[in-house]
Amino acid sequence: MGEEGKIISADLTVEHAEQVREFYKKVIGWEHSEVNMGNYSDYMMTTKEGTPVAGICHQSGSNAGLPPVWLTYFQVKDLDYSLKMCRELGGNVLRKPEGSGCGSFAVIEYPEGAVCALSQI
Repeated sequence: MGEEGKIISADLTVEHAEQVREFYKKVIGWEHSEVNMGNYSDYMMTTKEGTPVAGICHQSGSNAGLPPVWLTYFQVKDLDYSLKMCRELGGNVLRKPEGSGCGSFAVIEYPEGAVCALSQI
């Protein structure tokens, strides 16, 4: 199952995903593969050897409204419990859970503004 609390991914959601993709390919040395989203593609950024490292996504569809920041995904054991604790401790749930059970995720905000995603694996 993996380790609770581990960083498992990072995504960047922006308006000009192709330009941003090319920027990081040149700056970091990443490659990419396309992820079909229906009428457009988002991008899985990979090492030169093909290991997935991050995602660069368009601000549309299910990603509309996400902030244009690197969104770090943390692994949690029980997403519903983590969201309950977030609210009780003064945080906000910016994106309600997508999916249910294993693989579900949500976006939260710390009371002072830091944003991250939680994913139940």
